[in-house]
Amino acid sequence: MDLIAQIEAEQIAALGKQIPDFKAGDTIRVGYKVTEGTRSRVQAYEGICISRKNGAGIAGSFTVRKISFGEGVERVFPLYSTNIESIEVVRRGRVRRAKLYYLRSRRGKSARIAEQTNYKAKA
Repeated sequence: MDLIAQIEAEQIAALGKQIPDFKAGDTIRVGYKVTEGTRSRVQAYEGICISRKNGAGIAGSFTVRKISFGEGVERVFPLYSTNIESIEVVRRGRVRRAKLYYLRSRRGKSARIAEQTNYKAKA
């Protein structure tokens, strides 16, 4: 293991976060800490993960897309952000692409993703 990968692994271990195994096409719910003035609360953001960047490394991020009041909304979350309270996989999607940017131009039923029923967790 080279020096950079070793330092990155130490930083991930120091954070002590458990990131679930998810990929593009999965519907996920992200609990994100929002601070309004002096109060802070956890806001749930649920949508389809359309991309993951930089894998599971410390600089990794993922994009979640949802339809809010008929308008498509995308949000990019850093994987190891201190503002992320929880990441929960709601359902697994069956897709053949790593980046689902084509969903941006789709509306209604054509933007649906089939559910993966035979998912096996990595050992």
